[in-house]
Amino acid sequence: MTPDQLHHKASVVKPPFYIRTAAAEDVPLIRRLAHATWPTAYRGIISPAQIAFMLGRMYAEAELKRQLAEHVRFMLLFRENQPIGFAGCGPAGLQRYKLHKLYVLPHGQGSGAGKRLLQAVCQYSRAEGAGQLVLNVNRQNPAVGFYRKMGFSVLCEVELYIGSGFYMSDYLMAKPLPGTEPG
Repeated sequence: MTPDQLHHKASVVKPPFYIRTAAAEDVPLIRRLAHATWPTAYRGIISPAQIAFMLGRMYAEAELKRQLAEHVRFMLLFRENQPIGFAGCGPAGLQRYKLHKLYVLPHGQGSGAGKRLLQAVCQYSRAEGAGQLVLNVNRQNPAVGFYRKMGFSVLCEVELYIGSGFYMSDYLMAKPLPGTEPG
């Protein structure tokens, strides 16, 4: 094998983890990942009826395409060339970005996958001029501990009516992004 052939072959093999920006054609993949993560992520926290309602509303194909068109950046996380998670973030005011979504398949949790996605979101948000990253997370979700470990703190509790008799009982959390001026 020539050095050129070796280089080409090596460039085709991706590292164990890699992240790429999602495009409109990735909407079906994002939907599949959401439907595979939510039942486990929210079991015992919200009812199966609320999970189904929120998946149907927040992960409808038209809704995801609208978000992509309105400057929500989706990132897909792969491990050994297999999709295992995604995140979505976007502007939320002057020098502030919001992490709208971050989910990792159950078999990928505990592997550092969520941390890698969150680091990519922070890096992207900083590059876009954000001094702070905010998120909403269900107050009963074990992910609260993950976000605290990653440098987020609780700003307040929020109760959001989302329709059909359902509420989201969340914390609004925030993290300063070093290297930028807080907003």
